[in-house]
Amino acid sequence: MVNVLVVGSGGREHALSWKLSQSPHVDVVYTAPGNGGTQNNVPLTVNDLDGLAKFAKENNCFTVVGPEDPLAGGIVDKFNELHLKIFGPSRQAAQLESSKIWAKQFMKRNDIQTARFEIFDNAQKAQDYVNSLDYDVVVKADGLAAGKGVIVCNGKQEALDAIQTILIKKTFGDAGNRIIIEERIDGIEASYIALSDGTVAIPMASSQDHKRIFEDDKGPNTGGMGAYSPTPIVDEELTKKIQEKIIDKTIQSMKKEGITFKGFLYAGIMIKDNEPYVLEYNVRMGDPECQPITARMDFDLYDYLTASAEGNLSSLPPISWKKQSAVCVVLASEGYPQSYPKDEAITGLDSNFENGFVFHAGTKKQDGKILSNGGRVLGVVALGDSLDSAIKNAYSAAEKISWPHKYCRKDIGKKGLSYL
Repeated sequence: MVNVLVVGSGGREHALSWKLSQSPHVDVVYTAPGNGGTQNNVPLTVNDLDGLAKFAKENNCFTVVGPEDPLAGGIVDKFNELHLKIFGPSRQAAQLESSKIWAKQFMKRNDIQTARFEIFDNAQKAQDYVNSLDYDVVVKADGLAAGKGVIVCNGKQEALDAIQTILIKKTFGDAGNRIIIEERIDGIEASYIALSDGTVAIPMASSQDHKRIFEDDKGPNTGGMGAYSPTPIVDEELTKKIQEKIIDKTIQSMKKEGITFKGFLYAGIMIKDNEPYVLEYNVRMGDPECQPITARMDFDLYDYLTASAEGNLSSLPPISWKKQSAVCVVLASEGYPQSYPKDEAITGLDSNFENGFVFHAGTKKQDGKILSNGGRVLGVVALGDSLDSAIKNAYSAAEKISWPHKYCRKDIGKKGLSYL
């Protein structure tokens, strides 16, 4: 038997811990630092690489890294040097997410479909460029900005304001030292996540995330207000295109450039005229996509994560999924993604959630109570025999939970219904 250390504190990490704890090979699952809902929390931050390595060594742990920061910081390289088993991409491979500019140039070099773009570190030049265009753009900070460094613009003025926000006001700090201005492709967005061992890449179940804070995709971008799986938007033909033209090509092109990509490769895809374009890469499971995807897993996740780390995924049988749909509704604190109240007591967590699971994200335990401790507080996930019934089950579970400033979108999954 082996122990598992899941690094992170969000809903994704709670879902991964929950699924990994079901493996017959796993004794104890630790989470560092974890949250109010995870078990066996270890008081180490995700960037305390020395502390995490020491804990993993002393407790015979296979380590699974949830968030992007420690991956970009080289946690996998460090663990590999110490001969500690770990799942996730190296620092070099993590550049696909840690630098949007590196990723865009990589796609251009390797002929992977993405929007046309230009790179700037000078605000005046960026503004002159925007003024010369006759199409709408998206302005992106180069570095990691917790899912918020992308500004989708309607018209020139919004683009000029976005340049101001990132390059001059430095809203995202050093992550915004350089920006990308790219053509805005309007289509249907989907998340495509695969598990790779550096040679092969196995697709996970399809999913769709809801990024904007308000219904009908209005308002600013967030880390994600909900997701569902599978999505009817990605049919068999499109799956084949994305897998071959984007995922397999990315893994092979990385290899050709001397980089072995092991871990979850996430492509945020925009579909226009049935052609997939890469909006961005992530080098880990999406959050909240991870929550409905893990709820549908009908296989031992531990087996596949260790095979990815060891480079032998092709030796395992094909993965299987529950036939049901799963929906995750994120319960957030009012005011997110700007400022929001914390430390509010949450009630209803001991309700009977038939077909449902509650994954904690921004919560903490204090004096026997669970308190809100972040913008995205909980992810309520439910299964259903159809997307429609999964939506109903998720919202009926979400209604059982409350705190003074609870907020959620009321239309999670509706995009899929309209598509059906």
